Amino acid sequence: MKQPPNFSDRRNFLKTGGAVAAALLTNGAVLAYPSTATFLPLPANSNTQAAMPTRNLGKTGYKVGIFSLGGQAALEKADNFDIAVPIIERALDLGVNYIDTSSIYGGPERWSEQYVGRVMKTRRQDAFLATKTKERTRDGSLRMIERSLTLLNTDHVDLWQLHDIGLPEDVNAIFGKGGAMEALLQMQEQKVVRFLGVTGHYRPEALIDAVNRHPFDTILMALNAADTHIHSFTDQLLPLAVEKQMGIIGMKVPARGRLLSTWTPPPLEQQQHSWEGSAIATRSGVMNMGQAMHFTLSHPVSTVIIGCDNIAQLEENVQIARDFTPLSQSQMAALNQLAAPVAKQSLFFRFTDRSKG
Repeated sequence: MKQPPNFSDRRNFLKTGGAVAAALLTNGAVLAYPSTATFLPLPANSNTQAAMPTRNLGKTGYKVGIFSLGGQAALEKADNFDIAVPIIERALDLGVNYIDTSSIYGGPERWSEQYVGRVMKTRRQDAFLATKTKERTRDGSLRMIERSLTLLNTDHVDLWQLHDIGLPEDVNAIFGKGGAMEALLQMQEQKVVRFLGVTGHYRPEALIDAVNRHPFDTILMALNAADTHIHSFTDQLLPLAVEKQMGIIGMKVPARGRLLSTWTPPPLEQQQHSWEGSAIATRSGVMNMGQAMHFTLSHPVSTVIIGCDNIAQLEENVQIARDFTPLSQSQMAALNQLAAPVAKQSLFFRFTDRSKG
């Protein structure tokens, strides 16, 4: 891909001596990119329009396919290039035009960003690229974005998000002096990131607070057929995001499979030693992937992100998106009721002990 004229200048600035950069961050100095920095036009995957319906990503001006690729599943497993990279390539070929990843997917090695970056090296303009920082401080977040740009093989990301906002203390830290919000605004001003977003799956109250404090461009929220049964995001958070005309991205759609009738619960001992173990599952789910996706897509979301284990899953999800027609209110109510017996296991992410970080 032909890079913009400022690409090497900006990347060279980022790489100007690790010790120097660390000293700048430690001393609270502001990273300053060349004032000539400009963005390429918004990404444009030529396969998208014929592949699936598209929706506005809020007020960003971007038309996003209703199915997007998540950065977990195969994309967060260690040393999984032979599986993960073909999934990403195939997704772009099938018209997927939004890829979600994070600085914490795949552990300290950040495998997810590595896999995405391998593809972005040659196909950057095929995908709207979103990553995240879970750091709550400015300096920590600046270090995160610097590394993200290197791993993603780009000089900018289209969306930089605050990862996993769940508690009031998250919001207070982010918006406090020296908080992560300073880094997000700084990088947006210097055209390192186009748009800013917030993400969460634990409780709606902290996200509502964050959205009311800053006009974020997007929100990534957990939204599946069990949502209304426990700490619902649908009741207050979703209407607020719609009112603010945000790009709304749905996640946890099949709840890592726990909502699906094809899913088999792992052995009890394995669940107890997993971070999901606070919501022990004793049975399979109650619906198929098409029903799960169509339920979430029948809400006013821009797209849904789903991680895939293999190309077959990816192709199934693209086909489900291609065939989508909105469910009626009665159909949605029926699926919501169907999910009631498996609500806790399908909303396991709302039972995590946050005190353990």
